[in-house]
Amino acid sequence: MSDLLRAPAELKYAEELDWLETVDDGPKPFSWRLSPKMVRLFILGSERADGLDREISQKWFGDRSFVERSIVTLASDRGLLLIGDPGTGKSWLAELLSAAISRNSTLVVQGTAGTTEDHIKYSWNVSMVIAKGQSRESMIPSPIMTAMEAGSIGRFEELTRSTSDVQDALISILSEKYISVPELGSDQDSDNIVFAKPGFSVIATANSRDRGVNDLSSALKRRFNFVRIPVVTNKKSETEIVRFRTEELLRRHQIELDVPPTLLDVLLQSFADLRASSAAAGSDDEKLESALSTAEQIGVLEDAILHSNFFGERALTAHALAASLVGSLARREPEDLAILNKYLHGVVEPRSKEEGGCWPEFLQGGRDAIATLS
Repeated sequence: MSDLLRAPAELKYAEELDWLETVDDGPKPFSWRLSPKMVRLFILGSERADGLDREISQKWFGDRSFVERSIVTLASDRGLLLIGDPGTGKSWLAELLSAAISRNSTLVVQGTAGTTEDHIKYSWNVSMVIAKGQSRESMIPSPIMTAMEAGSIGRFEELTRSTSDVQDALISILSEKYISVPELGSDQDSDNIVFAKPGFSVIATANSRDRGVNDLSSALKRRFNFVRIPVVTNKKSETEIVRFRTEELLRRHQIELDVPPTLLDVLLQSFADLRASSAAAGSDDEKLESALSTAEQIGVLEDAILHSNFFGERALTAHALAASLVGSLARREPEDLAILNKYLHGVVEPRSKEEGGCWPEFLQGGRDAIATLS
C-alpha cells in the first residue's frame, strides 16, 4: 500500500478485516463477508466488553445508532441514503460499510450535472463493437451493474447533483433489481438482462445544502432509507476525529511533529465560535461561505502542519494555525475577510487579554494573514 496515494478502506484495514472474518461466527446476510455485529465493530472499534484478543480501531466517530440503522438498511432490499452537511463523514461511512460488507468500496458513481444513464447502467467498447458487434464481451458495465452481478454494494456520491433522468434510471434498478440491455435482442436466451444477485444494494450520499439543485422525486425517496448525519458539535467527539485524521496525516507524510493539545483546543474553540456567529447571522452576507465542518477543520490543521514542517521550524505554532484558518476560510473577498476580521477583534482579542496562552500569537497570526490577503 505504500505506493498508493490513498488506499481504499478494504486495503488500508485488510489485516483487521481478515482477522475479523476468522473470528466471526455470527449470521451473515446474503453474500456479506462479515456479520452485522462485526461490521459495526469494524467501524466503531472494539471495547473491552467485546472480549476480543486484539483491539479494533475506531474509524468513524458519531452516534452508533446511525451506523446500526445503516447496516440494518443494507441487510434489507432498500437503498441507503446518507444525507447531511458537507464534511460530516458521509462518504467515509459509505466506504467503511462497503469495505466491511463486500471487501470492495471502489464501485462508485460520482453524481454531477454531466452524469448520464451510461454511468449507472452500461456503455460500449466502440472498437470491439465495430469488430465483433454488440455482445456482453463488448459491453462496459457501470460500477452499479458490476455490484449487481457480484451481489455487493454500489455507491452513488452526490445523488442530488445528478439530473432527473439519471435519478429515474436508478429508480428502476432499485425497484426491479435488474438492468435490461435491449441492444442484445429480446430473446430470453440472448443474455439481454443483468439480474442483481442477493447482497446487492446501493449507498447514496447527498448534501443537505444541495437541496433544490435536483430534488429527489417521491418515487426515488421511497426506495431509500434516510440516515441524516448531523454536524459534530460535541467537543470530545470532534477532538477524537481531528486527532485520528491528524495522526493518519503524520504517518502518511512520515512527519515527526507534535500537535500540542492547547493548539488543538484553540482550533476547536475557533470553529465553535465561528459556527455560533454564523447561526446568529441575519443574512448570508454575514455568514462565512464555508460550512465550518469537521472536515474543513481537519483541512485547516493539515495545512498548518505541512506549512510548519516544510517552511517553519518543524513545530506547529499558533501563528501558523491562524494563518491557515484565514487562508482556508476566506473564500469570498471582501465578505469573508470582513467576517474573520470581526471575529478576531470581537472575540479573539478579548480572549487573548483574559486567558493569554496561545491566543495572543493566534490573534497576531490571523491579523497578519488578513493583511496579506486584503
